[in-house]
Amino acid sequence: MKNGVIVEDGFVYKDETHLTVSKTSLFFAGDGYTAYDCKGELVFRVDSYGPDTRDTGELVLMDASGRCLLTLRRKRPSLHQRWEGFVGERIEGQKPIFCVRRSSIIGRGSLSVEVYTDPGEEYQIEGSFANRHCTIFDAEKEIVAEIRRKPSVWG
Repeated sequence: MKNGVIVEDGFVYKDETHLTVSKTSLFFAGDGYTAYDCKGELVFRVDSYGPDTRDTGELVLMDASGRCLLTLRRKRPSLHQRWEGFVGERIEGQKPIFCVRRSSIIGRGSLSVEVYTDPGEEYQIEGSFANRHCTIFDAEKEIVAEIRRKPSVWG
């Protein structure tokens, strides 16, 4: 973010930083993910809560010690498959700090991220998480983050 920070400064990297993301369970859909830095140390954990995260549950981003940094909750009903983000553990009545929504109600187009705490701050996410290739652009269409498959040792 250019003007504000959603989470603490310690999680904002000024230089290009590579993180390795792994699914915590290969057997159950909807389980969480872990993110490790280049030294192999745990940086983030994402866990899902609720019977089916796609429909009613929440996603929680935690630091290495398990402290909740952000909570994502699906907004129901929503034509654009909108999710809202909250600082820390979401409590009833808390206002969201950002929302993520599909740019189009038809197909699997890009996602838009609107940051409520910083008016005018928007991001566009293009690509496919399922295919492990996404690019995140800021309002000026500059790349701010990228998700790519890790190159295998076999090429």
